[in-house]
Amino acid sequence: MEDVIILGTGCAGLTAAIYTGRAQLNPLVLEGAQPGGQLTTTSEVENFPGFPEGIDGYTMMDNLRKQAARFGARYEHAKIDKIEVVEGVKKLYAGEKVLEAKTVIVATGARPRLLGIPGEQEMFGGKGVTTCATCDGAFYRDMEVVVVGGGDSAAEEALFLTRFCSKVTLIHRRDELRASQIMADRATSHEKIEMAWNSAPTEILADEKGFTRAIRVKDTQTGEEREIPCKGAFIAIGHIPNTDFVEGLLERDGDGYIVPEAGSQVKTKFEGFYAAGDCVDHVYRQAITAAGMGCQAAIEAERWLAENA
Repeated sequence: MEDVIILGTGCAGLTAAIYTGRAQLNPLVLEGAQPGGQLTTTSEVENFPGFPEGIDGYTMMDNLRKQAARFGARYEHAKIDKIEVVEGVKKLYAGEKVLEAKTVIVATGARPRLLGIPGEQEMFGGKGVTTCATCDGAFYRDMEVVVVGGGDSAAEEALFLTRFCSKVTLIHRRDELRASQIMADRATSHEKIEMAWNSAPTEILADEKGFTRAIRVKDTQTGEEREIPCKGAFIAIGHIPNTDFVEGLLERDGDGYIVPEAGSQVKTKFEGFYAAGDCVDHVYRQAITAAGMGCQAAIEAERWLAENA
């Protein structure tokens, strides 16, 4: 029986591991398919407090991992298929293996929804294809970029990028945005944003050095193809939270994000059961906010164990 099991090794999970480790709770941290989470695919993190020169995403997550290990966090690789809560005990099933814990912190994150077109994976994370304008926009100062999507997040990304980029082309497969009226009006009226209506991306093209140079789109009405020159391609078609294994156990919204109890960012309907980071938060989705939620979940778990163990 473990005191604490933490699912996930992104910012939320590892921050929770640091805090529960320092509280002498000897946490067991379960790594999934992407150790370190989404930040490991980011070349440079410039907006995490405390790194005035920025830090490589992989290095940052490796540092967090080592910091948690220093305080007693233990790591295992396991993919949890389902969780049951039986008389307060949390049972975690990973294939044939069953783990039991007094408290659980789910910090399994989310994965960006991608287009699935040629060139996308090859240039993702450092070569021009990204899913976060807040993270990477400043790298494209005075350059032409594209944003793919039609919802509020795509409009927000495009507007944010106008601060840095010389031109932003917003690519959408229909002839009007799905975004809220105010966001759609702001995006379509901005002098730096050009709309590419009825356009479906078919390929991201590389220059001779392997960096993004253009995106090829197909007109959804005429079938005609054309290239839109760009140094950066921001994919803004949503995220998929990694929460399938809690279906039927925890409340999730229509997009699969875990819904916390009223009055808390991290509590669930079960005592001693918490959720933190991008599997809960679909608004901010930043490393610092995920870390903050991991801290909250860890403190909640520590207090609950002190009162109930």
